[in-house]
Amino acid sequence: MFDPDHNASPFNDIPPVIVALVALIGGIEIVFQAGAAGFAGGGAGVGWRITAIERFGFFDTVFEWMRQTGNWPVEGLWRFVTYPFVHQNIMHALLAAVLLLAMGKFVAERFALRAVLMIMLLSSMAGALAYGMLVDERMPLLGMYPAIYGLIGAFTFVMLLFYESTGQNRAQAFQMIGILVGLQLVFSIMGGGAKDWIADIAGFVAGFGLSFILAPDGAARLRRWRDRSRRR
Repeated sequence: MFDPDHNASPFNDIPPVIVALVALIGGIEIVFQAGAAGFAGGGAGVGWRITAIERFGFFDTVFEWMRQTGNWPVEGLWRFVTYPFVHQNIMHALLAAVLLLAMGKFVAERFALRAVLMIMLLSSMAGALAYGMLVDERMPLLGMYPAIYGLIGAFTFVMLLFYESTGQNRAQAFQMIGILVGLQLVFSIMGGGAKDWIADIAGFVAGFGLSFILAPDGAARLRRWRDRSRRR
């Protein structure tokens, strides 16, 4: 609805935590751009993005080393939660920021804020775990996308309830993820076979599954669905 208050902030309806995360993504990207352009850091600034990727990106090679040796150092484990804040380039970061604002606002209107943050955190970790377990890849996993796909999973859960309550085909709730996965596969083929889409799908599955527990009345609703299935 149109807001006649011309002084109202366009971010009024977006949780401050989501805005802060977007600002963090943007701030990090600005630092990388300033370094690459020579405005900050001198000669070292040019390599800031590469340094951040090496230190905070999630590498399958590092994960495999930890699994095989049984050593789980902090500098290896923190990659599960730091890789979302490092992006490949400015467009990669910009798209993530836009999607995070949109999906974060939608989900936060229907879930408690702590549930939104938990979905994002656990979806990011699930994405990294799937990438480490299923992919044999030297390229690192970067970006907020598995967390965003977790929010898309929560969005799908909300739409599933809507279609069920209105007697419509519940399969329609999965239209968005179906289109996104199709586009991901096309871009993967065009981009030389990048496999980060596996982490995105894992993030979606995690977000969708967590919604059954974290949504308002989610646990009770899950029990009703389970009981209904048993009676059939």
